[in-house]
Amino acid sequence: MDIHCTNFTPLMDSSWTNLFSQVKQFDAYPKTLEDFRIKTLAGASVTISSGMLMIVLFIFELKYYLTMEVHEELFVDMSHQSKMRISMNITFPHLSCNYVSLDALDVSGQQQINLQSSLLKQRLDVQGKKIEQQADELNVKKNVTVVVEKNITSNLANDTCLSCYGAESKNMQCCNTCDAVKEAYRRKGWAFPADGSVSQCKGELDSVVLLNEGCNIFGYLEANKVAGNFHISPGKSYEINHMHVHDMGGVSNQSAINVTHFIHNFSFGEHYPGQQYPLDGWKSVAYQPSMCFQYYVKIVPTVYLNLRGETLNTYQYSVTFHQKTTEGASKSSLLPGLFVTYEFSPLVIQYTEKSRSFLHFLTSVCAIVGGVFTVAGLIDSFIYKGGKALAEKISLGKAT
Repeated sequence: MDIHCTNFTPLMDSSWTNLFSQVKQFDAYPKTLEDFRIKTLAGASVTISSGMLMIVLFIFELKYYLTMEVHEELFVDMSHQSKMRISMNITFPHLSCNYVSLDALDVSGQQQINLQSSLLKQRLDVQGKKIEQQADELNVKKNVTVVVEKNITSNLANDTCLSCYGAESKNMQCCNTCDAVKEAYRRKGWAFPADGSVSQCKGELDSVVLLNEGCNIFGYLEANKVAGNFHISPGKSYEINHMHVHDMGGVSNQSAINVTHFIHNFSFGEHYPGQQYPLDGWKSVAYQPSMCFQYYVKIVPTVYLNLRGETLNTYQYSVTFHQKTTEGASKSSLLPGLFVTYEFSPLVIQYTEKSRSFLHFLTSVCAIVGGVFTVAGLIDSFIYKGGKALAEKISLGKAT
């Protein structure tokens, strides 16, 4: 008995073929035969130009995607930070280092007189170059010889006990140097005489002028997070009877004081990425003698959160600048120098780093490719059809 097996394969193939043929109807990109395609030089130029443009735009979009996105928020400042660091790097090209001092005080009553622990002073010559220690000592000796002719007391023996001009005390019976006399007066709470009557100080500040040096002050000071001020002024500062005074040392020519200065860096707190300081690179030139330069600073507390979850508490600031001359003013009202008055904003700015969205990057890339491709196609079509129409007109003109 013969058994015949029926083959269903042709039936199944035909069904799949019909299904594929129906799916082909949804093709939004129908293809033309190669024989009907016309390739032109203009089309090739447009294709190459559009491809290069796509690559350039893609690179810019990739760089933008790789950068951090920083969100800014504003809050009321509820922090209770007790200290703040003020960093500075300032050059006075016409003031000697031993003739300038930095003093700070705030509304809480804290005072820092003649701060030296966290600030360094670098002596500079006339050209602004650093003076090494050995050269420093040689220059002092050369200039002291000029002073010695006017100041006989500098050649006295070490065992000589000079007068403190009425400021002697139990612990200080002799004042053989100018600094010793000033210290004795400071302990008594007396104002130092500016008439040149102290023989130990004769010619002392004149020697400083003869040195003709500058000074670079750099470092930091720790201040309370309250409103306050600090200043860098010529002369040694003292606290006498709860009054802050500067001893100008009886300089014969006060108008020779030149407080021209260059601010290389001035900042509050630590640095966060992208932060800029308004006073960096600032230059103030004293066009008149004994100028007073005043900077009014508004400090805004700032919190910076990076991607690693680290928090940086710092500050940014804005500044208003004024300048005036102290000549003709009351001696108790103005001093030549650099004065910085600062106060805090009640608000705090918070910056938060966030990664940019990959889906947004992908969408932008698709928009770049699709947009450039579409525009390039329109340009190519315009060039091709315009050239063809022009060629037809030219041929008709020749035929007539």
